This record gives sequence, structure tokens and C-alpha cells, in this order.
Amino acid sequence: MAVHDLVAACKPLDTNSLYCNLLQCSHFADTSIAAWQGEQLLGFISGYQLPTQPDTLFIWQVAVSEKGRGQGLATRMLLGLLGRANSASIRYLQTTITPDNKPSWALFTGLAERLGAELRVSTAFDRDEHFAGRHDSEQLLCIGPFNPPARI
Repeated sequence: MAVHDLVAACKPLDTNSLYCNLLQCSHFADTSIAAWQGEQLLGFISGYQLPTQPDTLFIWQVAVSEKGRGQGLATRMLLGLLGRANSASIRYLQTTITPDNKPSWALFTGLAERLGAELRVSTAFDRDEHFAGRHDSEQLLCIGPFNPPARI
């Protein structure tokens, strides 16, 4: 429930069903990460390895509470995910971002620089073609190849 509440509080993120969040925390636990301060969830990142590209980690969503912002928490969580033993084969990271989401662009541009990896951008889902004009286009960011950070 804490993940569901955090995402709902992090506009403009799309909320998922509570059931989806439970699956992220169970089925995708190896490719998701949570940051807690005591009983308070400060951040959550959900992701999964692409079935047809097992060297690629797709980041589904990054949520950081107001209290956790401005401290590099999202970057530390992403590096933590990439530093896990089960991520040793990951050489690419992908995500989608709407063109106006400046914090996410800054996060992933900075991550690419930190990893010393190329960042490529293309259109993943078009506003008119895929969303019937009801959602902004989503740009696909692909970072890599890179060597995983040291395990933490």
C-alpha cells in the first residue's frame, strides 16, 4: 500500500492498480528497489528485464517523496539496482519519459554521464497513434552499453 500511496502523491506519475504495485513488489522484487526512512517510504523504483533482451533493464517508474527529493536518492537507487548481483548481465537501461518531465530527463541524463554511456532517444509511444490524443507521447531513452557499477 505504501508504494501505491507514494506513486499517487508523485504527480505527474500515472497511478497503477494496487494489484499492479503488489506484483511489482513481489514478482519484480529483484528489479525494483525501495528506500525507507524508518516507517516512511521515501522512494520506489520498479523495473524488469526485457524478456527478449535480458541484458536490458527497463525502468517502469521512479517515485520519490517530497521529503526524499533533492538528495540524489533516485540516482542512488538506480545505481543500487544496477549494482545487485542479479544485475551483473545488465548492459543497457531503458525507460520512457514524456517530453515535459524535466526531473526525469535530468535523472537519466545524469545517470548516463555517471555510467559513461551513450544515451539514445526515440519515440516509443506517440500521443495520437498510441494514446488517441489522451496522453503525451513517451520518448524511449536507451542508456548503454555500460559496465554495471560495483555491488553495493
